[in-house]
Amino acid sequence: MGKPTGFMESGRQPPRRRPVAERKGDYQELYLDWPEADARKQGSRCMDCAVPFCHMGCPLGNVIPEFNHHVYMGEWQKALEVLLSTNNFPEFTGRICPAPCEASCVLSINADPVTIEYIEKEISDRGYREGWIKPNPPENRTGKKVAVVGSGPAGLAAAQQLNRAGHSVTVLERADYIGGLLMLGIPDFKLDKDVVRRRIQLMADEGVEFRTGVNVGVDYPVNDLLAEYDAVCLTGGSTQARDLPVPGRELDGIHLAMEYLPQQNKLLAGEELDPAEQITAEGKRVVILGGGDTGADCLGTAHRQGAEVVYQFELLPEPPEERTDNNPWPQWPMILRSSPAHEEGGIRDYNILTKFFSGSNGQVEKLHAVRVEWTAGEDGRFNMSEVPDSDMEVETDLVLLAMGFLHPEHEGMLTDLGVDLDGRGNVQVDENKMTSVPGVFAGGDMARGQSLVVWAIAEGREVARGVDQYLVGSSNLPRSMPTH
Repeated sequence: MGKPTGFMESGRQPPRRRPVAERKGDYQELYLDWPEADARKQGSRCMDCAVPFCHMGCPLGNVIPEFNHHVYMGEWQKALEVLLSTNNFPEFTGRICPAPCEASCVLSINADPVTIEYIEKEISDRGYREGWIKPNPPENRTGKKVAVVGSGPAGLAAAQQLNRAGHSVTVLERADYIGGLLMLGIPDFKLDKDVVRRRIQLMADEGVEFRTGVNVGVDYPVNDLLAEYDAVCLTGGSTQARDLPVPGRELDGIHLAMEYLPQQNKLLAGEELDPAEQITAEGKRVVILGGGDTGADCLGTAHRQGAEVVYQFELLPEPPEERTDNNPWPQWPMILRSSPAHEEGGIRDYNILTKFFSGSNGQVEKLHAVRVEWTAGEDGRFNMSEVPDSDMEVETDLVLLAMGFLHPEHEGMLTDLGVDLDGRGNVQVDENKMTSVPGVFAGGDMARGQSLVVWAIAEGREVARGVDQYLVGSSNLPRSMPTH
């Protein structure tokens, strides 16, 4: 490496966040500009560790030590070339990835890891500023037509890879916006939508066709889809949300997170919403059920809308602040994580089981719950039991259900296509990502189940390779997914 002693001389220092009071007043991104000298110093912390476990942690197999080295040396264009060789959209992963690579960094054994995620963001943002990231259309076309159904990160990655292989690619999206959860699910303060639009425009300039408002299996029959295209990629995501079937669920003021979050994104995009249908936290007592990233996104949004108070409840116990003995490095650390939204306020609580909701005139007014405890059984699995006399009531005007997703929606496209499903209700695929229907492939959350953006991109790349091989007999597209 450029500086073998860098990790001993400098500590971890990510870019600074904007002050809480300032950022709660808008929806702009959280982080301040990172001085080049600071970024290069962070790149110098990458160790000459012989076996870079960060590769194992990254679903894309990013060549992390090499781009860190180039950053330290000030060779930004070389760093970008290395980064783009495995990652289609580092401007996304550099902003919204939980960085499993950092959890596997060798420094994480007894110190703070290298700031890999922020270095990715800095490399890609500089690449755009300098004009190094630009349209790169294929020199030749194969004459094959491919439909990509769903425009989230998996669909975009598959489309870009297939277009680069020379196929004519059309992305079909049922919403009015291209980008899937990148546009409608993730708040602007985490991912500025101009960042997404910029990439979509670049792909359009490369020859990818985008069509919005096309709901395959509803207003576009699957038989027409199969007849029009030589191959089809299903990348529609895991969109069947986990609901909460308890008494009182039907009351007004109780919404799924993905009913709530897209509205704010649409408003910021300039869309006008019917006030009668608008969900807002302004002046309200908000309860968020679910302690993951989606719950944190609801928390940050509720703060910006002017909520009176926000509670975030989790059914599971509070994770430890440090790794336990049965969760050693380089495994993903099962520890307490706090997002920037948690710095902004809110009350977090754990071991809470919602029993029912109550209200009047059809409007929710209270959440009724009990405390629970978790004990390990003889088989090692944890069992939940209610704590006696722990009943609790929380006054609330707005309840947001952010408890994850079960599987893709089956009715419509998947049912009409007749693809096989696995035991979890996801689309079943073979080693080349092809479904039980010849010429129809699937990837991303639709096949893998709810997961990370970085996994979606990796899946999209792998789907593209399978499609390319199916269409022309072999493929030069890289296989980027690790075996784990």
